[in-house]
Amino acid sequence: MIGYRLKQAQAALRSRMDETLKQLELTTSQYSCLETIGRRPGASNAEIARSVFVSRQAMNTLLRGLQQRGLVTRAERAEAGRALPIRLTGEGRRLLGEAAARIARIEKAMSDALGPERRTSLMSGLTRCVDALEDLPDPE
Repeated sequence: MIGYRLKQAQAALRSRMDETLKQLELTTSQYSCLETIGRRPGASNAEIARSVFVSRQAMNTLLRGLQQRGLVTRAERAEAGRALPIRLTGEGRRLLGEAAARIARIEKAMSDALGPERRTSLMSGLTRCVDALEDLPDPE
């Protein structure tokens, strides 16, 4: 039942995020993409895709839309190798700031419902769950 409750929590969180980001004409995936680029300027398409949990093909579509809106830029040439670094524009940074503030309010509401001790315990428990799943042997 833990997995089911996690899925319910994820669905509720995603729904709230979708609602608030829609007002900024952003999807949750686009927000996650902007957030990742903001934290790691110059990251490659593949690095961002892994961080946002989408395929490289889906990332191309996301980035194209963000680029058309003037929120990100992609280098014309790779600085090294084949990866084209991606960066936020000034408008991208502004919109990310507004979106991040909205998302922070949602996360605060979740966090406040727990209180400090339960929040710490939940984070620890979730970390243990992730570690346990990653340590499982592959099915044969």
